[in-house]
Amino acid sequence: QVQLVESGGGLLQPGGSLRLSCAASGSIVSIGGMGWYRQAPGKERELVAAIASGGSTNYADSVKGRTFISRDNAKNTVYLQMNSLKSEDTAIYYCNADCLVLGRGYLEVWGQGTLVTVSS
Repeated sequence: QVQLVESGGGLLQPGGSLRLSCAASGSIVSIGGMGWYRQAPGKERELVAAIASGGSTNYADSVKGRTFISRDNAKNTVYLQMNSLKSEDTAIYYCNADCLVLGRGYLEVWGQGTLVTVSS
C-alpha cells in the first residue's frame, strides 16, 4: 500500500506565506514526478506546480514568481512554498506522486487534500 499525507494547511492572511509538506510512505521502490494541485469550490482542479525526479520544475502561470516546489528524495517528501497569498489561492490542495511499487509497477497516488483558506 502507498499513502501520501499532506500537512501545513489552515487559515492564512492575504500577503502571507504558506508551506505545505507531503510525505509518501508504503511499499515504494522509487518516486518519479511529484506535484501539487488545487481545487476551489465550483472550479476545475488545476496544477499548481510539479517537480521531476531529477529536479526540473513546472509552475502554473497564476503562481509563477511567488511559488517554489522542492523535494527531499531521502524522505520521499515534496514541499510547496507560496508567498504573497491572495484570496483566490483559497482551495483544497492535493499532493500527487508517481510511485514505483514493488510488484505493481508505477502507480499514480493522491493525498487526501489539505484546506488552505486565505482571508482577513
